[in-house]
Amino acid sequence: MNRKRYIVEFGMGADLHGGDVTKAAQRAVKDAMSRSCLCGLFDIVGIRDPNQMIVEVRIGCPQPEQVQLDAVKGMVPFGSVTVEAVAGGLTVKGLYLPALGEGDNIMVAVAALTVYIDWPQSG
Repeated sequence: MNRKRYIVEFGMGADLHGGDVTKAAQRAVKDAMSRSCLCGLFDIVGIRDPNQMIVEVRIGCPQPEQVQLDAVKGMVPFGSVTVEAVAGGLTVKGLYLPALGEGDNIMVAVAALTVYIDWPQSG
């Protein structure tokens, strides 16, 4: 088998009141997925099961060591999923409203989702 890249999609997510990088990362993944319809995998490539996809998620965010990778992985409903968090994103001073979360930092994360499939080797 030969791994072939099918799509790369980007998304942005923010936690406006809690300073939670995991929540920002989850929202970034959801944003990227909301703009991706992978019908070509079924209609053109001919996969039969969405779990044949290999999905690599890369998150750029402040404090990447605090990202709960399994929680971000759980946002992707199909495929063999791996998640990596790296330094990036943005922290901005926000508004402290105790009813909405802890702290007044806005955490912004960016996600890149790359979908691969295993393609049969030719000749």
